[in-house]
Amino acid sequence: MSDIEKYVDAFKKTFMVEEDQLSDLSYQGVTAWDSVGHMALMSALEESFEIELDIDDIIEFSSFETGKAILKKYGVTIG
Repeated sequence: MSDIEKYVDAFKKTFMVEEDQLSDLSYQGVTAWDSVGHMALMSALEESFEIELDIDDIIEFSSFETGKAILKKYGVTIG
């Protein structure tokens, strides 16, 4: 599975959304992306990419698009 596929899959499974909703998705943009959902997403991403996100990056991870830039710092290239 490619990095983009892992990334998309984490969002879809965590928030039960369709892929066409992801480009505009941001924190609290769907009911499931609350504080608990946020930590579930961070855990899913850490597991998928075998990384440990810094607390500042977890806090700044506010949208689907922002997450791409954050993960780049960990050697994950997503589109």
